[in-house]
Amino acid sequence: MSGRLIGIARRRAARAPMETLMTAAVTPETGVADDYRGRVRPGRIPRRQVSILRVEDWQGAEADLGTALPWTMRRANLLVSGITLPQRAGYRLHIGMIVLEVTGECDPCRRMDEQHPGLWPALIPEWRGGVLARVVTGGAIALGDEVVHHEVRMDAV
Repeated sequence: MSGRLIGIARRRAARAPMETLMTAAVTPETGVADDYRGRVRPGRIPRRQVSILRVEDWQGAEADLGTALPWTMRRANLLVSGITLPQRAGYRLHIGMIVLEVTGECDPCRRMDEQHPGLWPALIPEWRGGVLARVVTGGAIALGDEVVHHEVRMDAV
């Protein structure tokens, strides 16, 4: 199964506005280049370098709210389409040339209700808020890149 990368965004500081991009560099040191959340702190294994949202899940939240909203309200880095995101750690997502390892659910927080009333509860069911990942292999990504996922077998690592 494969999908497509249909959105790229970053924010340069906490509570800063999201900036949408057509292309981006993604590295194990920075996540999406110049994104506030992607920087790796010395001596720590990153859990939340890149956040990924599925457009179909976002549309489900919009349907619950009865309104269309820009996907960047979710404050995610990547928006994908046509693929089911794995709902557990241990999967690798290949987006163009990069490889991301899913580390868990991107739990929606109350900040979502600051963005739009009711958005927080609309993102809670079935991992609608997306997934978190760390960068395994960096490179450049661009809108339209293919997205595929593979489970990592722990006995093969």
